[in-house]
Parts: sequence; C-alpha cells; structure tokens
Amino acid sequence: MNLKVKLFADGAEKAGMLEMYKNPLISGFTTNPTLMKKAGITNYKAFALDILSVINDRPISLEVFSDDFGEMEIQAKEIASWGKNVNVKIPITNTKGQLSVPLIDNLAKAGVKLNVTAMMTIEQVRSTLPALAKGPGGYVSVFAGRMADAGVDPVPIMTEIVKMLKDYPHVELIWASPRELFNIVQADQVGCHIITATNDILKKLPTIGKDLTEFSLDTVKMFYNDACAAGFSI
Repeated sequence: MNLKVKLFADGAEKAGMLEMYKNPLISGFTTNPTLMKKAGITNYKAFALDILSVINDRPISLEVFSDDFGEMEIQAKEIASWGKNVNVKIPITNTKGQLSVPLIDNLAKAGVKLNVTAMMTIEQVRSTLPALAKGPGGYVSVFAGRMADAGVDPVPIMTEIVKMLKDYPHVELIWASPRELFNIVQADQVGCHIITATNDILKKLPTIGKDLTEFSLDTVKMFYNDACAAGFSI
C-alpha cells in the first residue's frame, strides 16, 4: 500500500481513538458533536482534555457547537487553547444559512488553526480561502460522501478544489464522510491531502491491493464456514 493521502481517524469513542493512535498510518483525528453524542459524551471539555492528554503530537479537530457567531468565536479561542495540535472546526454556515467567513477571518487573524467543515460546493471553499490565508493555515473539509449520497460524483469537484489550493500552500483539503474503502483510493488519485474515515473503514486498509481471485476464495470460505457454524440443513 503506497498512499500519498494522509489518513485521519474520525470518531469520538476514546477506546477507538486510542486504538487508531497506536497505528502509525494514522496521521490525525477528527470528531464532531454528532459523533460525541453518539458516543454518550456529556462533558465536552472533559472529554477533549482527556483525549488531548494522550493524543498531543498529531492534529485533532474539535468543533464549536454554538449557532451564534459571537459565541462561536469565544468557543473557538477556548478550544484552541487546549492544545497546540488542535484545529477548531467551524461550520461553513450557521443553521440560518449565514456564511461564517467573517468569523473565519477573525479567528485566522487571531492565529487559530481552523478546519472549515460541512462544505459541499466549490463556491463554499472558494469563499473561505482569502480568510484562511490570513492565519496559520488549516483544513477545508468537503463532504464528498454526502455529495455521493445526493447522486453527485464528488471526484471532479474534489479534483477542482485540489487545483484551487495550489495557490494556498498552508490550506489542506480533507475528503470527509467517506462511505467505503475505495474512497481512500479515489482521494489519493485526485491528490487530496487528507481523508478522514471511521475506524470500521480504516480497519479494512490491509485489503487494498489484495488479489481478487484470492479475495473471491476467502469470501466463499466465509460463506461456507458461517453456514456450517449456523448448523444449516435442508
């Protein structure tokens, strides 16, 4: 496996994050409020500080959770203070559809490393770049998997954004919300800087490049062994 794209683990379960932290192939981590809720986290700061006490040498993205831009700015500066490896995730808009670009501009100029998230169009990415360029750099997270869910091929869009970012060397593109392992291959082929994926996808990495005849045989064996284990008869 010879991938140029960096792999980030996406999740909020401590055990799973620490499992991925032991894997040298994993270059960073991302999470979000939805994943935290799913993991049963109720104390945001306590969870973040606990994780950062261990994962302190690879990038980790933590998201604001207000819908008010003024409160987002306060939260972002607080979250950024928790660790030098923290990128603060700012959604591209609030729930009213108002662009967060002025907030991104303020935070970038204040030296906060950012991860602008929940983007799905070239225009959204383009709108953030002049603001991001004023700061120490960061990420643009484009939800390629959700584009595909909408019946839109994300590959041409991600390819165009990769080209766009050549003028912004301190900003990296994250292929977000992948649905299958092949998305990692696609992200690598288009020159995407990073792909963030859940543990269940990342655990399949050893299958990349596997001989398909061998893979077919393994699948047949799996079906046979499971039928035997189930004690099926006709």
